[in-house]
Amino acid sequence: MDSLSSSNLTSLPEESSEENQQQQTSHNVSAFSSIPRRPPTQTSSQKYSPLNWLGYFDQEEDVCIPDSNDVFHVYMAGTEGPVVFCLHGGGYSGLSFALSASKIKEKARVVAMDLRGHGKSSTENELDLSIETLCNDVLAVLKAMYGDSPPAIVLVGHSMGGSVAVHVAAKKVLPSLAGLVVVDVVEGTAMASLIHMKKILSNRMQYFPTIEKAIEWSIKGGSLRNIESARVSIPSTLKYDDSKKCYIHRARLEETEQYWRGWYEGLSEKFLSSPVPKLLLLAGTDRLDRALTIGQMQGKFQMVLVRHTGHAIQEDSPDEIATLLLNFISRNRIGPHGVEIPGIRRPSQLQS
Repeated sequence: MDSLSSSNLTSLPEESSEENQQQQTSHNVSAFSSIPRRPPTQTSSQKYSPLNWLGYFDQEEDVCIPDSNDVFHVYMAGTEGPVVFCLHGGGYSGLSFALSASKIKEKARVVAMDLRGHGKSSTENELDLSIETLCNDVLAVLKAMYGDSPPAIVLVGHSMGGSVAVHVAAKKVLPSLAGLVVVDVVEGTAMASLIHMKKILSNRMQYFPTIEKAIEWSIKGGSLRNIESARVSIPSTLKYDDSKKCYIHRARLEETEQYWRGWYEGLSEKFLSSPVPKLLLLAGTDRLDRALTIGQMQGKFQMVLVRHTGHAIQEDSPDEIATLLLNFISRNRIGPHGVEIPGIRRPSQLQS
């Protein structure tokens, strides 16, 4: 599903074997007797210390939804261009897009939302991760932020968030929707992997003595490959448990099993039938199902294989993702007000 590696890492060695070897070989040698071949290895806590989101996004905001007690946390960057509205996967947070946002914001606006039950968002029912509720949350946030005249929106969703993006697009209630980007989720593969989800969730590390240990686990366990991104994003996926005196996962995914199937059923047809330009980013070729294979042969969407990444492509290769998104926006002539046709000025452009 998301944020999950099938690697069943249950314990974390304090030092890597390489560090142990260094300690053994330097046992009888003065620390100053030879020039090290590389910079000294940082201590574990330094190497995996948290990084502040402010180095990547420009501001954060709590979006209150009228007539409810739901408050959704968003991170924002950039001042002009269309809005790249990012939806993270299950178990992640909006900061999953931090490193990508720092590049995208040079030419477009970025908004990354903490979905219900995740990050700093606060909702009355944290466990209602039904696709319908998640879609309504996204639409409510867009309405609260932009009113009845939203700018051009490019929806970008990773894994579970990709399914939310597709379902929001399929509702056809967002008139300014100008593009749809889905990151590493395909109906066929997702449906097939559901039977393994409970085991993967139960086998992952549940308790962390420090945030640094959680960041280290995410890298050594294989769920993330980019240490810088992990240092920004992982702290927001945790919460401190006073009774256990340790950090635990913020999202209670194992309690939402009833909704998993609904995220992915019918996803390929919904994606293909969306009338806006579409981009599918995948970490492996084996992830295309039959409907998407036919759709790609018919030229209904663009697909890019991003090599040498894990499931969280936007975290593992943020620069490449940013470039792909900006090229997608440029190629499809998506401007701040929608699709821009050279030589034609829209009334909204004349007013501004």
